[in-house]
Amino acid sequence: MNENITQLLNNRTLDERSDKIYPLVYENLHLISEKLFQRESNKNTLQPTLLVNEAYLNLIDQDNIEWQGKTHFYALGARAIRRILVDHARSKNTVKRGGDWNKVDFENAIIFNPEKSDMTLALDEAIEHLKQKHERQAEVVEMKFFGGMKMQEIADELGVSIKTVEVDWTVAKQWIRIFLTKEV
Repeated sequence: MNENITQLLNNRTLDERSDKIYPLVYENLHLISEKLFQRESNKNTLQPTLLVNEAYLNLIDQDNIEWQGKTHFYALGARAIRRILVDHARSKNTVKRGGDWNKVDFENAIIFNPEKSDMTLALDEAIEHLKQKHERQAEVVEMKFFGGMKMQEIADELGVSIKTVEVDWTVAKQWIRIFLTKEV
């Protein structure tokens, strides 16, 4: 994504944006979505392509955003993906918390799966609580986990050093682990 795409996002009508930008960002959004689904069964009612299409439509339909480039687009894409996954989980009438979960590694275990939609809801709740305590850490989790962004991209988007993002990620993961196992 380069300056031309940023200009397309900011200076075109909805139809022009949709027609010209989709082919340029689809592959990256689809890779992010596939990572979320990579270890799951084929019984999912929500597929990566559907997730990408819905997230893209949510993003491109925004007339009041002044797009600042690639990382800004994907940061907001991460937020759109998160919202879609959470809405899907809520629609499945899931349990608020996964009290009978086994302790597992945060990064390897929290992969979206409609069959584990209670985990998605619990993660969303944890991020919302973290946001109240440390907004930047919550943004780092959202961009890293739901957006698949690299640490440098997150640092660029947030205007902080990569070391700050790495520390935020480490602290946020630990805080979320604690939150998911007991009330914070």
